[in-house]
Amino acid sequence: MRYAFVGLGHRAQMYIDALLGQWSDTGEIVALCDANRTRLDYYLDLIGRDVPCFAPEKFDEMLELADAIVVATVDAAHARYVIAALDAGKDVICEKPLCTTAEDCAAIVEAAERSTGRLVVTFNYRYSPRNSTVRRLIAEGAIGDVTSVHFEWVLDTIHGADYFRRWHRDKASSGGLLVHKSTHHFDLANWWLDDTARSVYAQAALRFYGADNARARGLDERPERAQGAPGLGTDPYLLDLSADPRLKRLYLDAEHEDGYIRDQDVFGEGVTIDDNMAVLVRYARGALLTYSLNAHGPFEGYRVAFNGTGGRLELEVVERAWTPPHAAIDPTAASKEHAVGASERLVLHRHWSEPEEIAIDAGAGAHGGGDALLLDDVFRGAGDDPLARQAGHLAGVASVMIGVAAGLSATSGEPVLLDDGIRPAG
Repeated sequence: MRYAFVGLGHRAQMYIDALLGQWSDTGEIVALCDANRTRLDYYLDLIGRDVPCFAPEKFDEMLELADAIVVATVDAAHARYVIAALDAGKDVICEKPLCTTAEDCAAIVEAAERSTGRLVVTFNYRYSPRNSTVRRLIAEGAIGDVTSVHFEWVLDTIHGADYFRRWHRDKASSGGLLVHKSTHHFDLANWWLDDTARSVYAQAALRFYGADNARARGLDERPERAQGAPGLGTDPYLLDLSADPRLKRLYLDAEHEDGYIRDQDVFGEGVTIDDNMAVLVRYARGALLTYSLNAHGPFEGYRVAFNGTGGRLELEVVERAWTPPHAAIDPTAASKEHAVGASERLVLHRHWSEPEEIAIDAGAGAHGGGDALLLDDVFRGAGDDPLARQAGHLAGVASVMIGVAAGLSATSGEPVLLDDGIRPAG
């Protein structure tokens, strides 16, 4: 299989490393596409040989060289490349979220239905053994029919803060965290329940990051970016790009070409996304989901509880038990699951029975061991998977649409229906 890549930020490296390493027997890298020559050179050095490189406006020419395209661009650009690749009959591997708008969702569905290519959305959290065990227990009827779900996700001030210093801080580029980040979580809920959302109501606010919140807390003198700032090395919210060779090459050394500043101050101007979100979802078979996301927690992890006609299932995951008082690390690098204090616990409460702690297979690596299993699925094929972990275009669309609907609801103050496209209730 011949693979080409579009978008050469940090997310592309997981797939490139895979094709250069454990999965090298499944295919070869034949082309790269990015607007930034410095980032292209970084990946050419990583690959260790010359590979044809293309500017984004030459993407259609690159398609002629490949059998499959890996899309890892800024979220708002996903649809353009996904649709073009599908229309050329190519397979597509797309980073989440699949896209950022309802219009792009509809266009991708149409392209997927007319294409001979296959689209996979890389929801790596589906592959974490803990999440897979939840799916299996619910499918087996361990708690009967699920009536409601409470799902809380906490991002700490290493991981959560990072969305507010890079391009994700601009809602036009990322769709906001309800799309960019929560698409992971909405997909898990959809997959666990094997159901489709029908109505969404949400509230959201920017309460911690951004210039207004900084001023309200007396933080009036803030640098525009970390590089060169007096507090670099002591201020935990300033990311030192020069301290990490990978970040330095991908971003600091590359910014002269396109002006992209990777280390913007999280308390600066220009933040248009929210950091506190609460969502209520009703599913087609009647289950209710209450979901919250906080992006400035003192620890990182999630809690989810399923109530059913036969009992309750609870999963608690701590990915990082506390946040070190510095930001001079790559928040996207080594696995958070290996951080100090990491833990996971799954408990089954059946009616009229003592609680039962469910064993979870150990998962090595990022996302609870999900990344390696995902890569095997992507490059070697899903095979006979009773958990149906591989996600296609419909799963990608379903998760994005909850996030889009939640954003609309938070803006309007009204519920949004998802029964036929997307429309306000009433």
